Amino acid sequence: MKQMRDMAKIYFSHLLPDEEMRDIIRKTGMGIESIEFSVADNLDQLQQTLIAYEKRLDYMECRNLTLHGPFLDLNPMTFDREIRQVTMRRYEQSYQAAKILQAKKLVFHSCYIPQVYLNIGLEERMADFYDEFLQDKDDSVEIVMENVLDPSPDVMKKAANLISNKGFGLCLDIGHANCYSDLPPIKWAQEMIPFIKHVHLHNNNGKKDSHGSLNCGNIAAEQILECLMKDPGEKTYTIECNSAQEVVESWELCCNILDRG
Repeated sequence: MKQMRDMAKIYFSHLLPDEEMRDIIRKTGMGIESIEFSVADNLDQLQQTLIAYEKRLDYMECRNLTLHGPFLDLNPMTFDREIRQVTMRRYEQSYQAAKILQAKKLVFHSCYIPQVYLNIGLEERMADFYDEFLQDKDDSVEIVMENVLDPSPDVMKKAANLISNKGFGLCLDIGHANCYSDLPPIKWAQEMIPFIKHVHLHNNNGKKDSHGSLNCGNIAAEQILECLMKDPGEKTYTIECNSAQEVVESWELCCNILDRG
């Protein structure tokens, strides 16, 4: 599977015990997408968390790393200056962690909640936030924004167009698109493709965000991956499944599709 490894890096989310993570890494060579620095308590004790997690990464024999940033209670498009300040501080802390751990990417949620947040100026506020956040950042850590409850790609696409830092990109989560949007995931891929730099891979039945194997659910994962492969832009992929078996099954399917590209 050399061709696939030359074309794209595949990661899997740190949702399993460290021993199982190590076993999967030994079998597949995948990198890790860590959720350790998405937790506020861990960010409050950042230095201790970094020391402890570096040891865990060594134990798991991790060679490539991506971090998932914080998202609970945060809002980069808020009207409230105090909330914006806290959001910026949490994002900065996770960026520090990414730099120290030499992570390749840092993933943030859009944090958009339909029918709750006022839509007026939404894209502009999001772009202003990220322009400020990125103004002193280099290109060693790529910043991407992921869809969650978003009903369509429109807000994310418009914000990405407005953000001046061209290193910024989008993360397509096909499972979230299937659960929280009436637009099929393949349409999300087609509309977002100029901005996509990272992809979260898992499957569900469209009713619950169950994070199942790519083989189990009604998402046309093969069609989506084939669509993404037509775009020349470099992309990375993270498998987000809840069991070792589902992770390996999804990795095998993903490799087969990407190798054909």
